[in-house]
Formats: sequence, structure tokens, C-alpha cells
Amino acid sequence: MTSPSLSAVPASGGGCPAHAATATAPVQLGGPDFTTDPQALYRTMRHAYGSVVPVELAGGFPAWLVVGYREVHQVTSDGELFPRDVGLWNQWEHVPEDWPLLPMVGRPMPSIYFTAGAEHRRHSEMVVPALEGVDPFEIRGHCEQLADRLVDDICGRGSADLVADFAEPLPVLVLARLVGFPDAEGADIARVLKDLADGGPGAQEAYGRFGAHMRRLVAAKRAEPGDDVTSRMLADPEPFTDEEYALDLMAITAAGHLTTADWISNSLRLMLTEDQFAESLAGGRRSIGDAMNEVLWEESPTQILAGRWAVRDTQLGGRTIKAGDMLLLGLGAANTDPLIRQELGPGTASHGSNGAHLAFSHGEYRCPFPAQEIAETIARTGIEVILDRLPDLRLAVPAQDLVRRPSAFLRGMNALPVRFAPVRTTGDLL
Repeated sequence: MTSPSLSAVPASGGGCPAHAATATAPVQLGGPDFTTDPQALYRTMRHAYGSVVPVELAGGFPAWLVVGYREVHQVTSDGELFPRDVGLWNQWEHVPEDWPLLPMVGRPMPSIYFTAGAEHRRHSEMVVPALEGVDPFEIRGHCEQLADRLVDDICGRGSADLVADFAEPLPVLVLARLVGFPDAEGADIARVLKDLADGGPGAQEAYGRFGAHMRRLVAAKRAEPGDDVTSRMLADPEPFTDEEYALDLMAITAAGHLTTADWISNSLRLMLTEDQFAESLAGGRRSIGDAMNEVLWEESPTQILAGRWAVRDTQLGGRTIKAGDMLLLGLGAANTDPLIRQELGPGTASHGSNGAHLAFSHGEYRCPFPAQEIAETIARTGIEVILDRLPDLRLAVPAQDLVRRPSAFLRGMNALPVRFAPVRTTGDLL
């Protein structure tokens, strides 16, 4: 995959809208610019292409990256014209079985994430109540216990990588409990989901392992139901196949794991690297919730979401979209669209009450509200626990040396090395 260096985006004539959107060569969707400074790349894209950018995925597959807030809102609000129906894609005859982005883009399958219209609603009416049945106090209790366990593993060392040692394992361990897995399986599921998200050569094999975990879980809960998400799904009166249950569980876990992990690590990075934020947090003028909200605006864990597909030829942002074209939702770009920032006014990202961001997408196919609440509880509780247990956290490397995960789709840290004064484990404190 070639790099979409800024030189690959042709310059347009000045900043005047009349001269915008003159570039035609597609931008390669991948490479270091998406990792190091995606917002600078999005600004250049807007200048050269406007709000809808022609891009090229690995293997030369064309798509449209929607970077304008209004246009993302338009696409996600019109589920009939732009459904999340991957079967509509006009490139399927060219897609090889080993295409590395296939697990992320998906293929036609009976899952809440890859169905549209009435079939999507049928799955939602089974999955959402099962998630709503999770007790918020139970989530927080699991999270506190598991977060303390992870901190216990590192607290005597005086140094750690907050991504590998804390932010990545915590969400999947909590989610594993909520859906009904024993704790022992959480670690392997975390490795599987990381391989999937990176979209590398191991993605296909990881997807197979992921499915095997879920099929075993469905069989186990059929035999012995419990107080968990899977058992509540199986108790729904609407008939579903075991494969449908497994696919929906894969969607729940995959959507909630790495994005929540990145929400935690991006929030901690903000607190550790932004002096003004750290000082106002320590002085009580800003809260952990403020940091988490700022991350959703400025460094949304889901930068690009695949996708939507046009039902018929149409126009969007001055572009002609053909039937079956793939539209990628540039959620990270839309949140920093200068047009919406002007409308919302100053301080958009610095006020915890402002939830107009698109970090969870929008419309019929957005992240279900109970799933958002679960993610927020895990992230907030995890951050509270580690700041309480290790109050003198500090970066172990210069901020400019921190490296992002090599993904155009997800915004997260490869590592977040820190130092702190060693402390006793919770067992030692009892």
C-alpha cells in the first residue's frame, strides 16, 4: 500500500470554495500521514477535494471518504439511500478471498452489523435489550476488580506500557464477562481483535479464531444459561440460528473492545502530555469526563468507518456517487470540520456536555445507546482506578516519540510507556 503523502493530494487554487474540489486523483487510504497527523491530511483533502474525497483502498479498490460533518450526517440519516448493506458493493467480483481489509469491510452475512432495513431491525430488537439488561453497577464492579488486577500486575515495577498492560486488556476482559466468557478466554480474544483491527496478513486467521470462540460460547449458554448477554439473546422469542447469534456476539465484542481501549489510552495520553489539561485536571477545573469528551472530538478512536453503499446513482457534496459505490464515514474528519466548529462556537471540544460529535456515528446504524453507556463506564472507571492507584504517572519517553497504531481506520497508541513510584498491590493493602 502506498503512502498518501500530502504531495499526493493536488493543491487547489487558494482557500476560496469556488476553487475547492478540483482534484481528481484518488488518495491512497493508508500510510504514515493517517497515523502521524490525520487532521492535517483531512484539512488538505478538504482544500483539494471538498467534503467527499475519492480514495483507493489496498488492492486498488475505489471508495469515497466523506469528511464533511453535514455530509456524514446526511449519509447516516438516510438509511434507505445509503444503507449499511455490503452486498450492494459494485466491486465484489474483483475482491480476492485473502483481501486484508475483508474482515473490516465485511461480506454479506446475517449479523446486526451487516444487515439493513427490516433484517437489521430484527437483529437490533434482540441485541439491544440484551445489552440493556446489564446492570450499570455490575459493569462498574467488574471493571474496578479487573482494573485493580491489571494494576496489581505492574504496580511494583515502577514502569509500564499503559496500552499493552492496561488499556487494551481491560475492555475485552470486562466484555468477556458480560457476554458470558470465563476470564481465561479474554486474553486470546484481545489478541484476535488486535490482529483484526490492524488489517494485516493475520486478519483472516484471526477472524476464524474469533468466530470459533463465539460458536463455543453459544453452545455453552444453550446448555447452561446464565445472567449474561448471550443467555438473554438466546431467550429472545424471535428465532435466530446459532450462526446469527455468534455473528452478533462478534459484532458486539469487536465494536466495543479496541475502540474503548483507544478511548482509555488517548484520554490518558492527553492527561500526560497536555500541560494545561493536566494542571486544570489537578486543580479541579476539568474532569476525567472532559478529557474523554475532548478525545471523542479531537482524536476519535474510530476515525473511518466502513461503510455505506449507495442504492442508486446520486449526488453528495458535489460528487456523482454511482449505485453500489462504497462510502467510508470519516468520523474523525467530520468532528473537526471547520464549518461545524463555527456553528457550535468556541470551546466545542472542551465542554463535557457537548455531545454533538459523531464518534459513535449517527442514525439507524449508529452504535446502540446501551453499548455506548457500557463503553463509557469501562473507560471512565478504568481511568479513575489507574489514576487513583498510580497518582504520579509520568511519560517515560518524550511525547513526540509516542507512536500511533498503523491504521487509517482506528486512532490509538502502539504504546504508552510510563513511570511511577512503585506501590503495593491491593492484596498487600488488605
